[in-house]
Formats: sequence, structure tokens, C-alpha cells
Amino acid sequence: MKRVDVAVIGAGAAGLFCAAQAGQRGARVLLLDHAAKVAEKIRISGGGRCNFTNRDATPAQFHSQNPHFCRSALARYTAPDFIALVQRHRIPFHEKHRGQLFCDESSQDIIDLLLRECDDGRVERWQPCAVAGVRAHDAGDGGARYELDTARGPVLARSVVVATGGLPVPAIGATDFGLRLAKQFGHALVDPRPALVPLVFDAAAWAPFVGLAGVSLEVDIASGTGKQRGHFVEDLLFTHRGLSGPAVLQASSYWRPGETLQVAFAPGTDWPDTLARAKAASRRQLGNELAAHLPQRLAQAWLARAGLPEDKPMPELGDKALRQLAESLSSWRIAPTGTEGWKKAEVMAGGVDTRQIDSKTLESRRAPGLHFIGEVLDVTGWLGGYNFQWAWSSAHACAEALAADVALAGR
Repeated sequence: MKRVDVAVIGAGAAGLFCAAQAGQRGARVLLLDHAAKVAEKIRISGGGRCNFTNRDATPAQFHSQNPHFCRSALARYTAPDFIALVQRHRIPFHEKHRGQLFCDESSQDIIDLLLRECDDGRVERWQPCAVAGVRAHDAGDGGARYELDTARGPVLARSVVVATGGLPVPAIGATDFGLRLAKQFGHALVDPRPALVPLVFDAAAWAPFVGLAGVSLEVDIASGTGKQRGHFVEDLLFTHRGLSGPAVLQASSYWRPGETLQVAFAPGTDWPDTLARAKAASRRQLGNELAAHLPQRLAQAWLARAGLPEDKPMPELGDKALRQLAESLSSWRIAPTGTEGWKKAEVMAGGVDTRQIDSKTLESRRAPGLHFIGEVLDVTGWLGGYNFQWAWSSAHACAEALAADVALAGR
């Protein structure tokens, strides 16, 4: 019978970092993962260069049904803290866009950093090793509160950390094990859904836009309602089935079935004023005027959709037609029919309801010694390194609590 202080289930970003930090603080840690390869999601992230954090990470870039939950962990282990760790490991990196930090060479640099940190904490890693079940154990047996059934035999642990991630990219081993475990111990779930994911549309409704596949431009986009509403200025990409690009990935985290997206092309452009001035002062054709502000293929498709001749000189256009055109460019409202699903989603929104989790220790309020960290929780960050920062911050807060618990137990 294997006995440890802490069993961490899931060797992704959060699990590796939590195991390392707890081990370095004196806990005996066993890290388990059913996958044969370590941290595959890190490896494929950021186009293979891992957008490992964002310089500007604050609680404002995260959403949850319990929006203040993430504040404590993010305040106690910040983006500068992880950047300092990356620098100590002499990993070259660069800022790509709006605070997004990427490895210069490969995501493997971050994986290697985490493995070295685990080695420094004397973390024992069983991989591949599936966990078939977890159940409460009599604490009288050496302080163990949980027994784990694993492919390598039973394990007794004082604490268990669930760092199993979410449901995206099942091809690299994503499962719902963490969610099932949470339910087993009486936790409520916020319905999981794909987030940071392309959106798709009904084939007939999308037919006028199929020819725009590959067209990209900056837009102002909004989705969601009330406090769960997201608003972004980012690049949008037309695809054969719908919309993608950073703008749509961001908006997808707030979108719900049946809701519409609101899109404004060329943010900052006052379309009614721009078109009115062009009519008064320009002899250009409508198509050329519009193409001065939009990609030409989009300008042509937009005018065809509106039934306006692109070769008509601006002064010959009616005021009503220009007002309607301006309105459509300022506020295009369109209703997706769904998303590209878990296979294309970057993260999971929803998950374990954080109202039953202590925000300082990441410990269950229902089952002492059971902790949840990272993506399995109902905390979702924006695109751009924020979800990795949540992995580091939640893992660090949990590790501090685990070490304190070991010390209190007097081992």
C-alpha cells in the first residue's frame, strides 16, 4: 500500500506546478496521470510555443458564476511571479500581442521547467497510471483521508488534488473524470461547455458568406447578457462553416445557444458620418469607397447581400440606402447555431461550482482534504495566456495549503 501526503491527479499545467510546489515545501507527493505523454495540452498550445501567461492578468479577464472566487489566488501568485520562474530557468520568451508571452523556441521548455521543479520537490510520478476511483478513508490510519484505486495498486493519501483539466481535445486524453469525482463527493457543477471555440451557422443562412473563407479583419464584437457579457476588439476570421479568429474565440466564452452576436466592422469608424461625407465629397464608386475600409471580398459580398450596386457613384446613392448600409456595418447581428465543439475548443467553461470551494486553499467545503485546481473549476480566462496563469495561481495557492496541512498533521 503506497502512502503519501498528497496525491495529485492530472499531470497538466496545474497538476505539475502544484505537485512541484507542495513537494518543495516538504510534502510527500505522488503525481498520477492516465496519459502516456506528459502535458500534451501544454505541448500543443500557442502553436507549439505555449502562451504561458499574460503580463496584464487580473481578475477582470476571468469569468465565472462566482466572479470574485479567482481574486485571492491571482493576487498571491501573479504573472510576474511566473515570469521570474521562467527567467530563472533561462527560457527565452517574447511578447507577441497585448501582453501575451510565448516561448521563443518550444512549448517543451515550459514542460521541462515543470518537470525540473517536480524533481526539486522529489515528486514521484506515475505515468501512465489510470485512477479508477477515489473514496474516503479512515483518518486513523496514519492520517490518510482518501484511498485511491490505481492501475499500479492502492494509494493512501492525506489529501487529493483534482487537476484533471476540462473536456477540450479528447484526442489527447481529456476526460470527465474530475467532474464525476466532484459529483461523487457532493459538489454541484456549472454545465460544462466549449469555450474559446469557433462558432458555426446554419448552412443555408451562411451560404452568402462561404466565399469569404480566409478573410480576416478587426471588429468590435459583443456577446452574452447582463454580467455575463463579453465585449472585445480583436480580429475576426471568416470560415467555410462560420466565424473564428481571436474576436470570435473570446466572444464564444460568453455566448449561449439562441443568442446573437453583435459585430461592428472597422472599430472606431463612424459609418453614418463616413458614408454621408463620401456621398457629399467623393466621386468614387460605392464598392471602391467601402473597400477603402474593409477587405475587398467582404465589401463586395456585403453590397451584394444588401442589393446595392458596387459600381454606382457615391453621389447617386439614396440617403436611406446609405443609412441602412451604415447600420448593417455598425451592428451586424447574427445568431450562431453552435460551436465547433470540444475537438476545437481551447478551454472548458463551467465545471466544479466554486461556491463550494475555499478560494484561499482550493479545498472542498464538503470533503476536507479534497482540492480542485485549474480548468476543472468554473473559472475561465480570456484568450491570451490567462488560463495558464489561472493554472499557476490556483496550483500555488493549493500547494501552500497542502504544505500547511502536512505541518499541522505533525509529519
